[in-house]
Amino acid sequence: MWQDEILDEIHQIREEHAKSFNYDLDAMFADWQKKQAESGREVVNLSVKHGTATRWSARKGDPG
Repeated sequence: MWQDEILDEIHQIREEHAKSFNYDLDAMFADWQKKQAESGREVVNLSVKHGTATRWSARKGDPG
């Protein structure tokens, strides 16, 4: 069977990260948030804002 070395490496890294937090999802998530904040990169929120209709979300027959 064909194996992807890169994918295997990603799975290994994910397993090691999870194991280091005793598979506690809350602790893992807190770590990811901390790393994100420390990265200095801009974080973009693409969630839909309430009350904002786009041409894709407007119902048929609604103006605008």
